[in-house]
Amino acid sequence: MRIAVDYTSAVYQRAGIGRYTRGLVTALAGLGGGHRFVLVVAGQDGEGEVPSDLGENLLVCRLPLSQRFWTVLWHRLRVPLPLDLFTGAVDVFHSPDYVLPPLRRGKRLVTIHDLSFLRYPEGAEPSLRRYLSTAVPRSVAEADLVLADSESTRQDVGELLGVRLSKVEVLYPGVGEAFRPVEDSAALTHVQELYGLSHPFLLTVGTLEPRKNIVAVLDAYAQLRRGKGFEHQLVIAGGLGWRYGGIFSRVEELSLEDSVSFLDYVPDEHLPALYSLADVLVFPSLYEGFGLPPLEAMACGTPVVTSNSSSLPEVIGDAGLMVPAGDTSALAEAIRMVLEDSHVRQELVSKGLSRAARFSWRDSGERLIGIYGRLCES
Repeated sequence: MRIAVDYTSAVYQRAGIGRYTRGLVTALAGLGGGHRFVLVVAGQDGEGEVPSDLGENLLVCRLPLSQRFWTVLWHRLRVPLPLDLFTGAVDVFHSPDYVLPPLRRGKRLVTIHDLSFLRYPEGAEPSLRRYLSTAVPRSVAEADLVLADSESTRQDVGELLGVRLSKVEVLYPGVGEAFRPVEDSAALTHVQELYGLSHPFLLTVGTLEPRKNIVAVLDAYAQLRRGKGFEHQLVIAGGLGWRYGGIFSRVEELSLEDSVSFLDYVPDEHLPALYSLADVLVFPSLYEGFGLPPLEAMACGTPVVTSNSSSLPEVIGDAGLMVPAGDTSALAEAIRMVLEDSHVRQELVSKGLSRAARFSWRDSGERLIGIYGRLCES
């Protein structure tokens, strides 16, 4: 098969869909099988870094001009300039980033990670919500098959976009092999010193936006600090997203300036040590299409406290403590239980390691190759 994959997000997005696309393509490259992959990247040569060591079965096709240009041309102006004029004929085109370009021939596959812009519209940036509300339903309708990150997202695609569920399949993301308990004291010390982590801490990982429910983490943390002898800091790792002003305002309202640290985006190479240093990952998101941070934390031997919303029960299983996303007191109590009850903590560590081992990029890649094959045969 000759398969084109939109690799643009992998080049320009450090987190989220960029990480997903990098993990998936790396797995596909390692599987062999005689298939050829064309990685499509918008932007001139020299813009963004495309790995050169992925394998001989991968080619890079650079689209002239920027990603924004192609977005406007294809999805706002609806100019039907087919992508395969640039890539040559392909058996399958796969977009891991919600929308499909025009194509003359070949099967079309699109990945929908979540439908937060429809399910939780008040938490989305307005201009992005307007764009996605038009472009995503159209791409889903044009696709031969839709991939969803979870059964929760699959059900959302059926309900919110009116798509028959037989057209939607679940392909779970994986957890990278680098995510394992870090026991190298030098590596741990390096990350501690790099980010100024001098106290035991609770950790939250995710882009700063309303959907991540970070204000609830702050409220629960403030409750915990009222307890005698509570010395943990709160570390929040994630880049600025949108509508994040309320997070910083809440820190001031609760007088937490001296005990909450914002690390901004943390690169992948530092995350395993950061997870390993944390006593608990706190992740009470209001809505997730999948939720990689809890999975990565479990793979690193870190207990997880999360919400019971959307896809998170699929990811966590019985390997973490789950509470209602809006119940701040329950969140604080779950964190306290992990910190104070050694039996609960050890059980969560053990179950978390086992649970995370069930999600691998190699398994995802092998299943995806099978999906590509079925599309071609049909």
